[in-house]
Order: sequence, then C-alpha cells, then structure tokens
Amino acid sequence: MWIAYGLSQQNTSELTGLTIGAFDGVHLGHQALIRWFVTESHRAGLQAVVLTFDPLPRQVLTHHSKVARQIGGVLSVLEERLACIASLEVDGVVVLSFDRALAATPALDFVTHLGEHLSLRGFWVGSDFSLGKGRGGNITFLRELGRVRGFDVHVFEQVVLWNGAPVRSSRIRRALRAGDVEEACGCLGRPYRLSAPVGYGDQRGRTLGFPTANLVIPEERLLPANGVYICHAHVPQGCFHAITNVGTRPTFNHRPPTVEAHLLDFSANLYDMPLQLDFLHRLRPEIKFSSAEALVAQMHKDEADARAWLQEHDLKHAQLYKTPMRSKM
Repeated sequence: MWIAYGLSQQNTSELTGLTIGAFDGVHLGHQALIRWFVTESHRAGLQAVVLTFDPLPRQVLTHHSKVARQIGGVLSVLEERLACIASLEVDGVVVLSFDRALAATPALDFVTHLGEHLSLRGFWVGSDFSLGKGRGGNITFLRELGRVRGFDVHVFEQVVLWNGAPVRSSRIRRALRAGDVEEACGCLGRPYRLSAPVGYGDQRGRTLGFPTANLVIPEERLLPANGVYICHAHVPQGCFHAITNVGTRPTFNHRPPTVEAHLLDFSANLYDMPLQLDFLHRLRPEIKFSSAEALVAQMHKDEADARAWLQEHDLKHAQLYKTPMRSKM
C-alpha cells in the first residue's frame, strides 16, 4: 500500500476508485465499507484509494484540545488508522492536512482538485456522506457532477451492528467515557488501543512496589473513564499483561489525567520506549484511599483480580470479536 501526504505528487493516469472519510478508529462499520469498496473497485479494474485527514476535522473544528477530549476526543492517531486501513488491502492512501481553509472549500472546488490529481472513475461512500463547505457535496450533488465528469457514485446501504445496535464512532466514545471497554472493543472489532512513548513520572509506583510506565498521551486523545483496567501491553520486549490506572491519582493529588501501566512479570526499563496498551476489561473505578497503605492493599487485590480474570478470559479473548452482523437500511 502506498501512502501520499497531499495530492501534489498524485498526477496519476491510473483509473481510480475513491472513498473519503475521517475513519477515526476504523471500526467495524468503516471496515465493512472499505472491504466492499476495495472489492468493487478491483472488480471494475480500478485502483482502490482511501482519502483521509490528519489532523481529523473534529480536532480542527473544536477550539480547544481539552474541550475536544471532554466532548469526544479522537479514537486513533494517524499511524494506527493507516495500519488498520492497510490490513483491508487498499492500494493506496492519500492523507490530506485538514484545516479551516479546507473546511471552507466548496464541494465543486474540492472535487475538481481531486480530479486534477486522480483519474476518478468512482466514489464509494456511506449513505450519509457529504463533503465540502456546509456539507454541500452530498450524494445527489456527486451523482449529478459525476454524469458530467465521468465518475459513478456507489452508496453503501448496509448498517453494521454489534450486539443488535448500529456501530458508530459516537457509540464507541460513549462506551469509553463510561468505562465500558468491552462495548468499545466489540464495535471496533479489536481492543481499544493507546499508543505513546513512556515518559518520566514521579516514580511513586516504584516506591509502593508497583512500578508503572507512564504514557505521554496527547490531550486530544480520548481516554477511557477514570479507573483501573486490565490491558495487554506491547513493548519492544514483547506482549505482557498489565494493570493500568487512568485518572488523577486522588490519593496523592489531583493532577491532569494520567495513564500508568504496571506490567505483570516484567522488570526492564521502558523510559522513552514506545508502548501500546490494549484495553480489555475495567476492574473498578478510581478511588481515593485514606492512606498509602490502603492503596497498596487495594493494588495487591487488583493484581489478584486481574490474574483471575486473565486466567478465565484471556485465552479466548481473540474469539470475542466475531464477524459483524449487517442489516439493510
């Protein structure tokens, strides 16, 4: 899969099918649309190209990153989205930088710009798709323009369900804000992942006998609700079980939210190394304890509870996310 950052070098004569979207999280609905798009584009003899944005529109159109996290936040960084999209066998991805100028571009101008760099023969879109200023480039507009410009518009009419309800990014955000990581993971088709380098904290966990890796998370990234979670931690040394605290550490202070992972049966130095946390299950909400001793006692209980849960669930965890159900709209 090739990746192009911008359209300036994409003056290609290869006939192209295109789908456009933020694809934040690349959830089951996105995956179904992209698989359908790839199959249909290849059947028509077209290269299948995904166009996405970085930063995402919600990051630009929300004025303050802390507010953005409170009202929703983003579900994936660009590298995570690209990896998920690549697994769906697309031929290429164009990443456009989204800014207020692009948001103000009329639909006709935007499609004309695409046509100057890509030999468009088809758009594959969801049923509520639109592009351009004021969402003026809806499906009716694109079909009328396509008759003049020589491209077709194909609409994905199916609704992808998880546990009987439609999969939406908004549903995933609500689940994460409630700490229901199983619900979020079901809609994603995989565990919710936070990827970040390990930074330097106050090392209090080490003094308590539970050393933690402190992730440096961008402010706009959506965190699960404050609490203690069972995770898989992917580090250069391999994959390990982890107990992760998301929150403000109320027993000691009320700093901005942090993500601190205690890797089980692991002792190497992780400072400045990349770490990926896959959230599997919420053990409990965050609690303020009366003393450090009470906190340590709870941490020992958390570890025992985590090991018991892992023994019961972890071997079958990969089978929890089955092929999504679909229904006609």
